[in-house]
Amino acid sequence: MTHQTTRHALNKPLRLVRKLNDPRDAGHEARASEGDHASLKLWLRLLATTTQIETEIRRRLRAQFETTLTRFDYLAQLHRHPEGLRMNELSRHLMVTGGSITGLTDQLEQEGYVQREQSPQDRRVYVLRLTPAGGTAFEQMAAVHEAWVIELFGGLNAAERSTLHGLLGRLRLTIPRQTP
Repeated sequence: MTHQTTRHALNKPLRLVRKLNDPRDAGHEARASEGDHASLKLWLRLLATTTQIETEIRRRLRAQFETTLTRFDYLAQLHRHPEGLRMNELSRHLMVTGGSITGLTDQLEQEGYVQREQSPQDRRVYVLRLTPAGGTAFEQMAAVHEAWVIELFGGLNAAERSTLHGLLGRLRLTIPRQTP
């Protein structure tokens, strides 16, 4: 293969991208070309797929519940921890700043979904818990959210979903071994 041919192959879009109806739908995958390493192509496909699913979930949460994915995730963390979470713990779980948690907590507290209580061990620390109304609202959203995810993965049969789940789990286990 000549240098000119190689350069042309590297700039040639992937066949999958060409098959999409609208090139703008290609997202992250549009960056890949046939000359790229298979791992890079896989990474871009994972990123594009995750972004596509997340965008659709965000759209549906906004349309049906007039809420955001961030608020949904916040409520989900508190639902998983009925004993409550300190604000800094919630911040770590959500991977956002403490300031973001404070603003969101203020909003959700005003709406009656969250309550703040001073920690008996340290009066400077607040523990956050879902109120009964917050728990009910989250459980309703979570049931619909689960149905959406099932629908979005509906193009794969049970065996394909199981294989994909297993392979992604295996990848997660191998990544720490690859990092210094």
